[in-house]
Amino acid sequence: MTAYPISDLDAHWRAANYLAVGQIYLMDNPLLVEPLRPEHIKPRLLGHWGTSPGLNLVHTHLNRVIKERSLDALCVWGPGHGGPAVLANSWLEGTYTETYPGITRDVTGMATLFRQFSFPGGVPSHVAPETPGSIHEGGELGYSLAHAYGAAFDHPGLLVACVIGDGEAETGPLAASWHANKFLDPVHDGAVLPILHLNGYKIANPTVLARIPETELDALLRGYGHDPLYVSGSDPAQVHHAMARAMDQALDRIALIQQEARTAGTDPGREYARWPVIVLRTPKGWTGPATVDGNPVEGTWRAHQVPLARVREDPAHLKQLEDWLRSYRPQELFDAEGRPTAQVLACVPEGEHRLGAVPYAHGGRLLRPLPLPAFDLHAVPVDKPGCTLHEPTRVLGGFLTQIMRDTAERRDFRVVGPDETASNRLDDLYGATGKAWQAMTEDTDRNLSRDGRVMEILSEHVCQGWLEGYLLTGRHGLFSTYEAFAHIVDSMVGQHIKWLKTSRELSWRAPIASLNYLLTSHVWRQDNNGFSHQDPGFVDHVLNKSPEVVRVYLPPDANTLLAVADHALRSRDQVNVIVAGKQPCFDWLPIDEARTHVTRGAGIWEWAGTDHGSREPDVVLACAGDVPTMEVLAAAALLREHLPSLAVRVVNVVDIARLMPHEEHPHGLTNPQYDALFTVDRPVIFAYHGYPWLIHRLAYRRTGHPNLHVRGYKESGTTTTPFDMVVRNDMDRYQLVMDVIDRVPGLAGRAEGLRQAMADQRIRHHDWIREHGTDLPEVADWAWPY
Repeated sequence: MTAYPISDLDAHWRAANYLAVGQIYLMDNPLLVEPLRPEHIKPRLLGHWGTSPGLNLVHTHLNRVIKERSLDALCVWGPGHGGPAVLANSWLEGTYTETYPGITRDVTGMATLFRQFSFPGGVPSHVAPETPGSIHEGGELGYSLAHAYGAAFDHPGLLVACVIGDGEAETGPLAASWHANKFLDPVHDGAVLPILHLNGYKIANPTVLARIPETELDALLRGYGHDPLYVSGSDPAQVHHAMARAMDQALDRIALIQQEARTAGTDPGREYARWPVIVLRTPKGWTGPATVDGNPVEGTWRAHQVPLARVREDPAHLKQLEDWLRSYRPQELFDAEGRPTAQVLACVPEGEHRLGAVPYAHGGRLLRPLPLPAFDLHAVPVDKPGCTLHEPTRVLGGFLTQIMRDTAERRDFRVVGPDETASNRLDDLYGATGKAWQAMTEDTDRNLSRDGRVMEILSEHVCQGWLEGYLLTGRHGLFSTYEAFAHIVDSMVGQHIKWLKTSRELSWRAPIASLNYLLTSHVWRQDNNGFSHQDPGFVDHVLNKSPEVVRVYLPPDANTLLAVADHALRSRDQVNVIVAGKQPCFDWLPIDEARTHVTRGAGIWEWAGTDHGSREPDVVLACAGDVPTMEVLAAAALLREHLPSLAVRVVNVVDIARLMPHEEHPHGLTNPQYDALFTVDRPVIFAYHGYPWLIHRLAYRRTGHPNLHVRGYKESGTTTTPFDMVVRNDMDRYQLVMDVIDRVPGLAGRAEGLRQAMADQRIRHHDWIREHGTDLPEVADWAWPY
């Protein structure tokens, strides 16, 4: 342990605090070379001061240990609304100027740094993609610790510090993330150092962890498997000493854990490591105004955002702001040209060891293409459409298993999910890797492994956070979950999509691997779980987001699923949602045709229709999804049998964004392409996997939209037979035939007998399942007859 350069640490910390305050308030006079005047102050005061001095303290002390120990480290800033602090430190260490050469590290650059913050045409008040060294959007709380562990997985030389605000610590995702230390392998993974920052308050209320007795807090953290180290106080010199000691003790402990594990190997009898955690307790708004207008501010909720709100209008507030800024003694911190002094920079690391420049925080620089096997080697044979059945996700499992084998040495591919890998038919993966697990094991356990790369925890939030952190630091992965419960991460995926959209606009952020979802156990085949597990609306949520980022695929069989998965795993800077069943499903396309069909995204299945040659179709039967495809093809077969003169076109849609105008989505069809596929004046009966109004919303501007009739899920569900689900939602083959009869001009009169027969079949179905408990034999045993 070295002697701490407390004066140097304090100088850096004061400089960062000064810059943080300046960003919130100033648009001119950055070095206070003249008394502050109202015109020096921004007209709109935005930002969060309360957490900033604590974040600055952490950044300052991380600088010291990184430099002294030559560490590769990044930091996840949980209180990301403390953007002024992280931006200030990036500017001090020089990475901000390297990233944005126009914002120089002098008085001119300081003025620009101040003015751009929360200003039109500038940067957000939160830590964001625009912030060098960041992998964590600060706009929403709860995800920092999961992101930190995701970053540490398979990076054995990396330290990931994670500052957790005490407001954030009250969220469900963060509470579940404390369990991630049972999944961190000290042999193959890096280390996570959580720093729980207790400044006592949220926006307007005290925080739970800051108010419970310290003995209770200590018991909680030890119960989570951590060894806590405590730093508290309001005297800067005392806090600097305590923080420096705690940082050294934590890093010594981490080094010992890793050394012992890497020397001993992965001994299955070894207890999981008890990693350190630092509890930092400092006042909210520390070093800011003690009181404003007679009300206490420092150390209270009033310090959360802008402590002095009327600086332009109230001379007393203006004077108080100037005194506050001068209390940091800026003349000691910056020279006459506004450059940080040597003392301020004494503890700052160099090159890529700086927190703003560490390559792990810019994962696209580290990303290597996956060694994807030829997916046709995993294809199922299809000699004739609709005669054989396979479980699509089980077929996909073989493809993923080969990827897992081929990345065994490089360790940059993981599959995450909430305890459903086997349930979702992906258990072939266990032939290539186990399930990550560091806690106690018992004889009845299966497939647990300390170095496993399948990640299962029954928290969708943690799974999502792990994978995001993994991808953002330069690796690849897949999130497999039940379709209905993808909604649990609606907000998280929304934040990630926003991150990717912004990152695409920053030339210095290289593309990262896409976030890939496999949604299975879907709405139409919830034979055991019923209504609570029936919700196909995640795709609606995703398709509301940035079109350049989002993609939704509904492969109708095993071979198209393989082709879609190959495409998704090759893609960059996207969120790909793949919806596919795990139950036996008809095989429709040989692998070469599947590849072509996925490339097109939507196409006519000529073998299924009767509109051959130059004849215009009388009706278009369209489908998207595996069960809708089966029902459409069964309806097409009925029409061919009973109305052979009717020209039927069958269109299958794999890439749902193809329905959108090309001007609105890069995968959208042009109007001539859409019209050629669906016609401009013929009825289109569309069987869709999810909520039917989504199709109307995507296609409402198309010429033929008045002719579009969509069947899909309409919240009619229960525990019942597979076919009864489609009957309940009026998407069954018999209803589709009735829809054709009702909508093709002139057909109703001459096909009334067929319509009545279809209605009778629905009644017969109703009675049959209640007597026999199974679907009608002609449904259960159906296969494509042509």
